Amino acid sequence: MISDLVIIGGGAAGFMGAITAMSNGLRSVVILEGTSKVLEKVRISGGGRCNITNSCWEISNLVNNYPRGEKQLIGLFNRFSTTEAFDWFQRKGLNLKVEKDGRVFPSSDSSEDVIKCLTDLAKKYGVKVFTNSHVKQISITKEGFNLLAKGSNFFVAKNLLICTGGHPSGRRLAKSLGHSIIPPVPSLFSFSTSEDSLKSCSGITLDVQTKLIVNKKKYSGAGSILITHKGFSGPVILRLSAFSARYLHDNKYNGELKINWLCMNESEARSKLNLYKTKNGKKLVFNSKPFNNLPRSLWKSLLFSLKLESKLKWADITKLQIEALIKCLIMKSYLINNRGPYGEEFVTAGGISLKEINFKTMESKICKGLYFAGELLDIDGITGGFNFQHCWTTGWVAGKSIALNQ
Repeated sequence: MISDLVIIGGGAAGFMGAITAMSNGLRSVVILEGTSKVLEKVRISGGGRCNITNSCWEISNLVNNYPRGEKQLIGLFNRFSTTEAFDWFQRKGLNLKVEKDGRVFPSSDSSEDVIKCLTDLAKKYGVKVFTNSHVKQISITKEGFNLLAKGSNFFVAKNLLICTGGHPSGRRLAKSLGHSIIPPVPSLFSFSTSEDSLKSCSGITLDVQTKLIVNKKKYSGAGSILITHKGFSGPVILRLSAFSARYLHDNKYNGELKINWLCMNESEARSKLNLYKTKNGKKLVFNSKPFNNLPRSLWKSLLFSLKLESKLKWADITKLQIEALIKCLIMKSYLINNRGPYGEEFVTAGGISLKEINFKTMESKICKGLYFAGELLDIDGITGGFNFQHCWTTGWVAGKSIALNQ
């Protein structure tokens, strides 16, 4: 039997596409998931809480969170953005909450509730879901597509939506249908450094200003940083990694990270240090610090990196040492020599070339009746719910377009 739509990939984009297509009048939709469980990335994301989207409501600000795909997403978000996604889930009975940093989670803090919401809706609309159905081959016919899946199972479809995320199977299938692939590289990851002075600071989190230099190319960012036992992580680092992903990959993950630990300029730091020196001359530099936001262990590690004497008093610190300390506090340089582990969502930069997609419908420009959605495309966002958002958006647009074209 021929289906109106077969969807390859039972993730966020696939379920959104299926539910939207059926709720807009399509008669038969089949989801083929290659593994034993659907929506597995939804299950593990956010430590099992599922960071479903972000409360960045303004589209002009929202698109700035996407290193790749920003231009194409403007039109897509004008149709289905964070506001629509938030309302969509709430209307479907999933209560959501917005956290201080703008991330949106289910009120229950359980990704299982997101999965239940999507699978219940799919069942309600009559979507047929097959797990352990890895698609091996696709052939184009006059009616649409013939699909050969694991176990010699055949499926016939008028339309095909591929949304396999970062899994290589989707890229292989897209390539077999004539699409060109931009090789994927890791997008969200921590930075490794061999700087010994930070070993005692593992676990520290604070707000900083940063500048990453990769072979003369510069990337700036401000926000929360986490010092790890191997280097740096946290939102500001993940943002830098996303925007510099391909360039860092091409330069074998070597770069220079400059950190302003104080988030202030040179003259402000100098003024504060000199004033503190005048008022606290008898105190030891290692035991007393002018900056309350700076954790004590980080203050000491920065002083150790300057090779200052542990018994040095504020009264005895020289002008030269003050200047060296200022430089250390507001433009400390760390050599990055590798990337740390990927983030749990395994986001990549790369995928199907955006030049080959009609972004009004998500249909392929190369193959009629073939559509794409989600992270299989060369679109990726920073951490904070933005990657799920473009899955909801592209899945919704694809599902609506397929239904309206029948």
